[in-house]
Amino acid sequence: MLDISTIILTFNEEKHIARCIENALQFSKAIYLVDSFSTDRTKEIAESMGAIVYQNKWENNYARQLNWGLTNIPVTTEWVFRLDADEYLSADLISELNAKVPHVPADITGLVMERKMVFLGKTINRGNIKWNMLRLFKYGVGTCEERWMDEHIVLSKGSSIQLDYCFFDDNLNPLGWWITKHNGYSIREAIDLLNIELGFLPDNDQPVTSEMAKDAEEKRLRKEKYASMPLFWRCFIYFIYRYFFKLGFTEGKEGFLWHFMQGWWYRSLVDAKVYEIKKHCGSDAQKIKAFVKDNYQINIG
Repeated sequence: MLDISTIILTFNEEKHIARCIENALQFSKAIYLVDSFSTDRTKEIAESMGAIVYQNKWENNYARQLNWGLTNIPVTTEWVFRLDADEYLSADLISELNAKVPHVPADITGLVMERKMVFLGKTINRGNIKWNMLRLFKYGVGTCEERWMDEHIVLSKGSSIQLDYCFFDDNLNPLGWWITKHNGYSIREAIDLLNIELGFLPDNDQPVTSEMAKDAEEKRLRKEKYASMPLFWRCFIYFIYRYFFKLGFTEGKEGFLWHFMQGWWYRSLVDAKVYEIKKHCGSDAQKIKAFVKDNYQINIG
């Protein structure tokens, strides 16, 4: 077994947690849950499979929850793998970890791997921009940056390398759940895009001594470019790029729904909330903060 502890953040994940733990047992020496006081059988299932469950109140901040786990869980392994409950590693990636992790050079402190989406039971291979993520890192070296959206693991020393194989994001909840979740995401994304434009939030960038995976840096630059494009036109252009130029249309009905819902509908919803906020507040930072707090119950300081 590899010298890896896997940390999984959970809240009411009884539909996914057994699959996730069973997969993680193939490469992990220890499995920990940071659970936000689930009201279903998540904790019971996890403990029955040998996972150790810690509970911490959710503060509407993914990075804060993960960093709490990294601080409070008594990890004794060299490496930590950050995994969501609805994710699992491909067999090829597990084999690659077993072959490469014991021989990683000392100056390599993070391993990056591709995440592929499974939507309505179909793996989406075309149309997406490649999502590479730093998920495996040496304990004590990696932390999660605190941002409104698109948080990434950053390394306080060393550097990262890219692995060849992927892991899957495969949520088993119905489409209505996905829509509700992305409606919630949309206000956070709207705040992030407004902040890129207006700069009204504190600068949470990591110090220059930290290292972020190259793909994460490139993704941030793409988002800054996207934020500078005209409202509503940008989500339409993004869908056209994904569905036609990136060959998303080859993925059948599931591919159309994925690229339409995630690439156009969701981003149109984000732009609608940006438009709503600007219509009421203009570019006044204090008015924006008050509006978001009063109407979306999100305190942005």
